[in-house]
Amino acid sequence: MEHPSIIFKIVCPDRPGLVSKLTSWISNYGGNIKHSDHHTDQDAGLFLSRIEWNSIHSIINRKEIYDKFQKIAVDINGKFNINYSDEVPNVAIFVSKQNHCLIDLLWRVRNGELNINVPLIISNHPDLESIAKDFNSQFVYFDTVNSPKSEVEDQILKLLEQFDVDLVVLAKYMQILSDSFLKKFSSIINIHHSFLPAFKGAQPYHRAWKRGVKLIGATAHYVTQDLDEGPIIEQCTVNVSHRDEVDDLIRKGRDIERVALARAVRLHLNHQVFVYNSKTAVFD
Repeated sequence: MEHPSIIFKIVCPDRPGLVSKLTSWISNYGGNIKHSDHHTDQDAGLFLSRIEWNSIHSIINRKEIYDKFQKIAVDINGKFNINYSDEVPNVAIFVSKQNHCLIDLLWRVRNGELNINVPLIISNHPDLESIAKDFNSQFVYFDTVNSPKSEVEDQILKLLEQFDVDLVVLAKYMQILSDSFLKKFSSIINIHHSFLPAFKGAQPYHRAWKRGVKLIGATAHYVTQDLDEGPIIEQCTVNVSHRDEVDDLIRKGRDIERVALARAVRLHLNHQVFVYNSKTAVFD
C-alpha cells in the first residue's frame, strides 16, 4: 500500500542555502522528493517553498516530522504548514439561485476529480434543494430577507462547526458575509463573475457590455473583509464581440466561472497556494 505524500510549505526571510537546508533534511530522513517548487519575492525579501515527498519508512510518524520541521522553521524564522495527500477535508458550498457552479463542483467530487466531502450546502433560496439530495448533501435554507443577518450567520457558524467544515466555497452565493463572520471563519473561496479588479460588485456583465469590452473573465479568490479584494487564486477569460448581447456574456461567463472555481478549489486542496502581503503565489 502506497504511503501518502507529505506536503511541506514554508515562507521565511530569504537567505542563501535554504533549498539545501530543507531538501537535505528530507533526504537524511529517507524521503524521496516528488515535487519541489521555490520562489523568491525580491521586493518582499521572502522565500516561499513547497516540497512534496514520500517517506521510505513503513510507518509515518507525523508528530516527529512536524517537530523536526518546526525546529527548522524556528532556525530560519519561517511559518510553515504540513499536510498529507490522504487528507479528505469537509467542504460546505454556499449558493443562491444559480446552479452551474454547484453542479460542476459536485460532479467533480462524484467523479473523483476533487477529493473532498460535501456534507453541507447552505442557501438563501430553497430552489436548489433537489440537487443537494441527489448528491447526498444536507441542504439548509435561510431566509435572509426576513431574518436578521447576525442571527443567520450565527446559525451558519454553528452548522460549520457541527459538520466540521474546513473550507467554504461560495458558488454564486449572492450575499455579503459580515466582518464578524469572517473573523470567526476565514477559509473561504469565492467566484466573482469578472476579471478582477475590473467590474467589482454587482452586474459586472451588464457593465462590461455597456463598455463594449472584447474580453470578459471570472476570478476565484479568497474572501476578505474588503469586497472582491481578496487574494486571487485563479482567473479565466473568454473573448466577446460587438455581436454579443448581455445574455451572451452571461452564458459565456458561466462556462469560465465553473472552470475558474474548480481550478481554485483544486489548487487550494493540493496546498499549492501561498497567501502573503495580500496576494498569492500559486505553484501549479
